[in-house]
Amino acid sequence: MSTVINFKSVLQSIKTRGLFRSLKEVQGPQGSVVRISGRDLVNFCSNDYLGLAGDRRLISAMQRAVERYGVGSGASPLVCGRSEAHALLEQRLAQVSGRDRALVFASGYQANLAVVTALGPGRDGTVVEDRLSHASLIDGAVLSRARLVRFQHRDCASLEQRLQENGTKKLVLTDSVFSMDGDIAPLPAIAALCNKYQALLAVDDAHGFGVLGDHGMGALALFGLHQAEVPILILTFGKAAGVSGACVAGPADIIEMLIQKARPYIYSTAIPPALAATVTASIEIIKSADDRRSHLSNLINIFRRGVAQLSLPVAESITPIQPLIVGSNAEALRVSEELYARGFLVAAIRPPTVPANSSRLRITLTAAHSETQVKLLLDALQAARIKGGR
Repeated sequence: MSTVINFKSVLQSIKTRGLFRSLKEVQGPQGSVVRISGRDLVNFCSNDYLGLAGDRRLISAMQRAVERYGVGSGASPLVCGRSEAHALLEQRLAQVSGRDRALVFASGYQANLAVVTALGPGRDGTVVEDRLSHASLIDGAVLSRARLVRFQHRDCASLEQRLQENGTKKLVLTDSVFSMDGDIAPLPAIAALCNKYQALLAVDDAHGFGVLGDHGMGALALFGLHQAEVPILILTFGKAAGVSGACVAGPADIIEMLIQKARPYIYSTAIPPALAATVTASIEIIKSADDRRSHLSNLINIFRRGVAQLSLPVAESITPIQPLIVGSNAEALRVSEELYARGFLVAAIRPPTVPANSSRLRITLTAAHSETQVKLLLDALQAARIKGGR
């Protein structure tokens, strides 16, 4: 006798636990202010760290590229979907990342699945991940059918123990900047351990690229780590670059292995050539955007001084991701809704995105914000009377 899943009951359980998520519809472009349901809201939950999603230069670049290439790629890259725009983007990405080659994917999620499933150690090996790695890295490890073990967050002693315990075929995965906490992985120490134990290392720099390092070239540039120390680098274009898509950059043989074996690459339509051309334009803007990064750094300092004065439960972070940890799902929702009523869009992040009892307001600052907007947010947070914390 077959059993039909009662989805209504499951949905009700999600609601009862304060975990129900609702879609919002933004009317118009992304920016420091967005319109939702006819209201203008100051947006403090976007990953558009440099404020490029609505930048006129990128809009013009995409318009020109659409006129040249049309709106679609037509097929997967290995059939006929890869254009000169993709090739030029990959060449530029290899140059700025200091790697032999780069390969473009439709999303960071796809890129991470590709890395772990195509380059992972397989059934007789081990994938070793930071406990707070992005969901796509975890899902990739499960799909790879390798043994998955996780080390304590940013804890190199824990990582070394896992490397000592698990065989010869190992792939180590970590975010550079952790998307829900905003803290930075100890990448030099992780790279040294991977070299010591002959483990392949992949770093997802989704939230570092465009923000950290010289000319915004990311966390690896911040630490001076090159291809020899970190062979596999994942970059995404939907955050500081203001567009969408992703790439994997690394040694030539690794990129060739992805072309031959990565199912997310082989069996997906290539991103539109116009999008690839727009990402290329975004890279040039990022490299010359030190003034935006300086302004963003100033806003981060203003915010952190403000929350310290208010004794609010902010996590330790020097990046644009500034989480206020409130603990309970209900409190995170309450404060998010109160901020919404006061004209601020701040998402309540709850499990399973974050661990149980660590629900939070994930506040993100961008170069498009003003000092006044940040100070008004601090006033609204004070008025909301946040309760709880770690």
